[in-house]
Amino acid sequence: MKNKFTLNSEACEFTPKACCRNSAHMLPVTDWLSDLPGEIEENDLVEVQFKNTRKVFFRNINHLPLEKGVSVIVEANPGYDLGEVVLTGRLVHLQMKKNRIDLERYEIRNVLRLAEQADHDKAAVAHAKEQETMIKARQLAKLLGLEMKIGDVEYQGDGTKAIFYYIADGRVDFRQLIKLYAEAFRVRIEMKQIGARQEAGRIGGTGPCGRELCCSTWMTNFTSVGTGAARLQHISPNPQKLAGQCAKLKCCLNYEVPIYEDALRRGETIGTPVTEEEVPDLGFKNDVGQGDLNRFDRKGNHRNDRRNDRRNDRNRNHDHQKPTDNRH
Repeated sequence: MKNKFTLNSEACEFTPKACCRNSAHMLPVTDWLSDLPGEIEENDLVEVQFKNTRKVFFRNINHLPLEKGVSVIVEANPGYDLGEVVLTGRLVHLQMKKNRIDLERYEIRNVLRLAEQADHDKAAVAHAKEQETMIKARQLAKLLGLEMKIGDVEYQGDGTKAIFYYIADGRVDFRQLIKLYAEAFRVRIEMKQIGARQEAGRIGGTGPCGRELCCSTWMTNFTSVGTGAARLQHISPNPQKLAGQCAKLKCCLNYEVPIYEDALRRGETIGTPVTEEEVPDLGFKNDVGQGDLNRFDRKGNHRNDRRNDRRNDRNRNHDHQKPTDNRH
């Protein structure tokens, strides 16, 4: 009897200890050109994904038969790394254009060979030390009194290098910290600063909407989110409800802002006098979904929009209308 089984095309892996998520399924990309003949041969560039949301572009100089889901050994500095191919063919150029990558300035390393079982075993030994390394790294940073947080640690596939992802509000002088890390972990150290939203994307999770976090599934460019987006959509300014798992304002607050702005430009605005059948009202709240304007009269009494009432009357009469019999 096997001790594990997979679900959803190996997106989740159940073991006797826990359920582990395959990091190659974070920020997934659908290659809708993969079934076209000669698609892979037209481009020697591939996109390879490592732990969580880290993706790098490489060149397939050896013309290996690469396709989505294949594990490969790629060049690193120093040594080599183990990753999984997530995109091939013509879509790689579009992905690089989307990420604003200039081929003249971007250093593209090469894919060395296909990964073997020995490479997976060696990488598994290195990745097993990441949690313990992160805890000890936080203790060393606290010992030096640095205003920073170690959010994640990623070991290279050959175990000779470790990337420490940290969050800091300002600039941090971690030269002494790197020396302590090198003595404690005996690997080459690389420090990489990330934001709170990027940290949430690397960790993953489920939002209050019941879906996986946008920063873990598709969002790569993070724009600033302000409280004005919430006020425009008449959302209660409750910090606990507006904040996401990164403790910042939810990115989804910006999704429908253009729709509300366009509706407000075309319709009646809040606070302007509205006159209908010689009854002066004051616009109070726009219902963008229904295309109506909730109103208050000059005495402060709430008045339903008469256009809405007439539309409801028409719908009510239409629902109760009996079919006519024209047979005679």
